Amino acid sequence: MTEGAQRTPLRMVDVGDQAATRRAATARVELRMRPDTLAAIDRGETRKGDVLAAANIAAIAAAKRTWDLIPLCHQIPLSHVDVSFETRGRLGRMIVTATVRTTAATGAEMEALTAAAVAALTVYDMCKATDPDMEIAHLALVSKRGGKSGEWESPAE
Repeated sequence: MTEGAQRTPLRMVDVGDQAATRRAATARVELRMRPDTLAAIDRGETRKGDVLAAANIAAIAAAKRTWDLIPLCHQIPLSHVDVSFETRGRLGRMIVTATVRTTAATGAEMEALTAAAVAALTVYDMCKATDPDMEIAHLALVSKRGGKSGEWESPAE
């Protein structure tokens, strides 16, 4: 910060005058692990139990609590959270996709990103003892619908 510069105070954006509309957002994250770790997850044979069931529940719970984790996020009513896991066994890759839907005055991008991130962190936590080299990579918003800006899709899609 330069000398004499003033900091802008933090504030929550006022969305009170915006109409509640149907909105959706989808986020994706990649996990990289040893192929044998991924095979154990697919078979449901990890030391801690069903990794994907735990990650799914963790993602849904996280989406519902995003406002509690991110300081300036609005608390929005979620109508649906969907989490999917795509595995690429020989490569040792898992893609987690989280889609969140709401009818609200603001979007659900942060909820989708939080759900995907927490799902990945849960997979990591449940497998870290046997595969400490696991990586979580490329967390990104891939699409959103609704609100003033309408539809948006990542150019990478």
